[in-house]
Amino acid sequence: MKAVLSKAVGGPETLVLEDLPDPRPGPGQVVLEVKACGVNYPDVLIIEDKYQFKPERPFAPGGEVSGVVAAVGEGVTGLEVGQRVLASTGWGGMAERVALDAARCTPIPDTMPFDEAAAFILTYGTSYYALKDRGRLKAGETLLVLGAAGGVGLAAVELGKAAGARVIAACSSQEKVDLALSRGADTGVVYPRGPFDKDGQKALATQIKDACGPGGWDVAYDAVGGDYSEATIRAAGWNGRFLVIGFPSGIPKIPLNLTLLKSCDIVGVFWGAAVARDPEGHAQNVRELMDLYAAGKIRPYVSERFPLAKAGDAIAHLASRKAMGKVVVVNE
Repeated sequence: MKAVLSKAVGGPETLVLEDLPDPRPGPGQVVLEVKACGVNYPDVLIIEDKYQFKPERPFAPGGEVSGVVAAVGEGVTGLEVGQRVLASTGWGGMAERVALDAARCTPIPDTMPFDEAAAFILTYGTSYYALKDRGRLKAGETLLVLGAAGGVGLAAVELGKAAGARVIAACSSQEKVDLALSRGADTGVVYPRGPFDKDGQKALATQIKDACGPGGWDVAYDAVGGDYSEATIRAAGWNGRFLVIGFPSGIPKIPLNLTLLKSCDIVGVFWGAAVARDPEGHAQNVRELMDLYAAGKIRPYVSERFPLAKAGDAIAHLASRKAMGKVVVVNE
């Protein structure tokens, strides 16, 4: 089989396409014939050794896949050869085949395309855990989503609307805001490019306050970080919940007096660790997400598709922050 490998620390240009022996399933494992692999920001970080997990090299990036069960290991029940599934892999997904624990697989209906399935579990899983379990989002509340045109951002927009919230989409361009509006956001705000000085942060906070209204936001979903985080907290409503998702603009430094003045929470969202610590809760969330998909309330927006040989280009495109929705690597 072919796989895209990280053999040395570096950017997407360091990845190489090589032939490897076909994997075999161990006890409790299955082998998937990979049809598609979602590209996510952790793929940018993991090949540079900047992610929470540092797999031994060589390894293939790619944390979520869809495909067909090609082989079943000893002790596996509930899955069979030929079954269509999606799966979270952590890494290893940018390959023609991958062996993984059967518990990481979720059967998908025949009506779910493989590219959508490969763009589903990480983004919607993260955002649903964030909004439901960490943010306690309720119907009628105001949800602000920073980076609302990205993969997790669009998922948060759709899930916020499904929960009955008023959703404000914050993006770096009107084109991105328009995409979020088309996926259900109620209104949007175009924020300027950072970094910002103090006056710039206060101006951005005023811009966000104007978009949210006099009560501010109840839940803020921050998939951007950097100087945007402080400005966002300045626009918090009373008892707001600020969800820490990621830091493509850098790790922010927050003056804690703001949390006192707003009586607001800063809440970490580490979905991968939560899945490992509470597999039953994760399984329930996945069931609820699949129900939302079947009801037509959520659907991944796949903006671009790259062949396996161009997986490095797919990661570079995502790292450029020009991508909207999801980027997917497909095996044709």
